[in-house]
Amino acid sequence: MEEVLSVLHVVGAVFIVGPLAILPMTAMRALRAGQGTQVAVLARSTFVYTLLSLIVAVLGFGILGVSDEQDTSVTTPWVLISIILYVVALALTLLAVIPAMRSAAEHLATGHLTTGQQPAPTGNQLTKPDYRRIAVGSGVTTLLLVAVVVLMTWKPGGS
Repeated sequence: MEEVLSVLHVVGAVFIVGPLAILPMTAMRALRAGQGTQVAVLARSTFVYTLLSLIVAVLGFGILGVSDEQDTSVTTPWVLISIILYVVALALTLLAVIPAMRSAAEHLATGHLTTGQQPAPTGNQLTKPDYRRIAVGSGVTTLLLVAVVVLMTWKPGGS
């Protein structure tokens, strides 16, 4: 059973978490091109992949539950650090990256600030703050996810 869960965990990491890390970067390209509809679609897709990434986490907990290794648990340092980094990446994506993508799509669609009080500048200036939030947030998220992969494969001090 452990092998099956491990395979599902790795496959999920590749096909769910991989796109989660890449989609915001694709949105930045669409944002530069002024494709608001595409940015909105990528924001929805990023949201869905973020929620789907919880399956990968659940599979990881399942592996811990059926593991033959007695010394590996949630309190094992590399496991605990991986969980914390994943939760931070998840929160950053849900609370910063996706809202910035949605905001950028709205700015491109309406040509106005989200408050609707005054017309926004056109072109790149229209979405510059959103672009920065997407770039920084998705960059940090990707680094956190890479750190999780390193910890999962290296297992420092573990088996």
